[in-house]
Amino acid sequence: MKTTVAIIGAGPSGLLLGQLLHKAGIPNVIIERQSPDYVLSRIRAGVLEQGLVDLLREAGVAERMESEGIVHEGVQLAFAGRRERIDLKALTGGSTVMVYGQTEVTRDLMNARHESQAPAYYASSDVQLHDLKSEAPYVTFIHNGETQRLDCDYIAGCDGFHGISRKTIPEQSLEIFERVYPFGWLGLLSDTPPVHEELIYANHERGFALCSMRSAARSRYYLQVGLDERVDDWPDARFWEELKCRLPADIAAHLVTGPSLEKSIAPLRSFVAEPMQYGRLFLVGDAAHIVPPTGAKGLNLAASDVSTLYRILTKAIKEGRRDLIERYSPICLRRVWKAERFSWWMTSLLHRFPDTDGFSRRIQQSELDYFTSTSAGLTTIAENYVGLPYEPIE
Repeated sequence: MKTTVAIIGAGPSGLLLGQLLHKAGIPNVIIERQSPDYVLSRIRAGVLEQGLVDLLREAGVAERMESEGIVHEGVQLAFAGRRERIDLKALTGGSTVMVYGQTEVTRDLMNARHESQAPAYYASSDVQLHDLKSEAPYVTFIHNGETQRLDCDYIAGCDGFHGISRKTIPEQSLEIFERVYPFGWLGLLSDTPPVHEELIYANHERGFALCSMRSAARSRYYLQVGLDERVDDWPDARFWEELKCRLPADIAAHLVTGPSLEKSIAPLRSFVAEPMQYGRLFLVGDAAHIVPPTGAKGLNLAASDVSTLYRILTKAIKEGRRDLIERYSPICLRRVWKAERFSWWMTSLLHRFPDTDGFSRRIQQSELDYFTSTSAGLTTIAENYVGLPYEPIE
């Protein structure tokens, strides 16, 4: 087989890149090690930046998002018995975020891929990348018991943190930056109405809490927990009781509880691999970087990588602009590090760390007070939350 772009991974970033390239008339093949059902079973967050919303519209897969997604013009911070609203729309000149589950984004992209009849090989094993430094890289994999070879011009590694793409790059060619946080997030999904119409991020002496949603009838809540905690330690009743303790009284009074549909604990880390390119291989999304979920940047950061790579490849392939190829990593990393900074800052600001003492607690409270009581502070949070602009490719 031969194609122009081989895409490793059929998560939202791989599918979105494939859809954009297909609409631009650029042949591409997606190779995924899991089944479609497994890909769709992964529960992830769903706060979409303005840039990702616009990119989904450009890709022609926004119809269901437009009808079912919930536009949010603000977000709330709760601390010290107060609740402060960040008016995203007013502070950013009209930008908002869209609440629409990542699973639904993936489903829409998967349906578009099926309708386009562009090739996608799910349940593929032994995926290997070859000759990445040459002008004729290729991918080998096993599908339905048969070994396949896919010759291509470029490879997009969209296969996540544990995928083969980054692992294929020689260790001496990468510099790794990482911070592991001493706590995790216990998430609960329930068919209950959201406790509030906007997301609430809560800083509490017992730990962080987040009130989020998937729809008007489905809620997603999170609690900061220790790394030694297990899901079995948290029956539904204990979760709801603890959540109420960490929320402002007026919000807790309106909390509707119910059976959990899913519970899981996710560790938090910051991770960046530099550079994000090795020869004809481009790392995209979680293959290159991880952010703690506090800033809602994971999927959004992957989308900005997709936008950058799509526009560079389109110009390189259609206009002969090969000079742009080497600009992929520097362009992406400028935005990646800004998002890493914001996610680290939000995490540091809202969580209780094991070594938090009275002084650290006062600093947290003072910083929250400053950023929610000055126009400069409010604007800084709003601009980063809705997403910094994508860098143009010229």
